[in-house]
Amino acid sequence: MAGYRAQRVAEMIHKELAQRLRLEIKDPELTPISITHVEVSRDLGRAKVHFMSLGGGEVTDSLRGALDRAGKRLRGPIGRALRLRTAPELVFVEDKHTHEAVRLTSLLSQLEQEGTEEGEE
Repeated sequence: MAGYRAQRVAEMIHKELAQRLRLEIKDPELTPISITHVEVSRDLGRAKVHFMSLGGGEVTDSLRGALDRAGKRLRGPIGRALRLRTAPELVFVEDKHTHEAVRLTSLLSQLEQEGTEEGEE
């Protein structure tokens, strides 16, 4: 039962955080990111936010710093919006799995194109 609640809270945090990062945070160091998924601990005390930089840019230290500052600023408002007794600590983690999946998909489509071009000759 607790796992199901943590999953629901993770989905709500994902939605709320994405909206607030887009509309409320005006940090020039915060480049566009996509939140890929959120994992919440069983006690709801910590939320691990997986993200990737849009546009294929590298995740820099300034971006990590901007995310940490935004997370500290948004922790309270998100906890209040979701009516949680204790707002979870927001920990941002780069999602390398999604980058790898995009890269592999690109490689597979290139191989497929090369295969069809060789078949036409």
